[in-house]
Amino acid sequence: MAKALTPEQRIVKARKFIEEAKKIPRPSSVGWEHFSYTAQVKDTLKKAFELIKLIQHSPSTDPEIKRQAREIIDSLPEIEKEILKPSN
Repeated sequence: MAKALTPEQRIVKARKFIEEAKKIPRPSSVGWEHFSYTAQVKDTLKKAFELIKLIQHSPSTDPEIKRQAREIIDSLPEIEKEILKPSN
């Protein structure tokens, strides 16, 4: 059985997912390729959210780790908008 990740490891992994979402290549057309791109970005950011969503509810977690998790959760909608904004 796999060992459970610590809250610190979850935050690091969530940040890696965010970077991964930023590196997904943007398609040149706005057809189905763009639809698939949007779905990939949203799915990757959801993975980041799922990793850290319960950290803030854990009574044994350090307040600093909880703060970091809250900052990431609060920034996810803005990160998604930034990644998916139309390029001019």
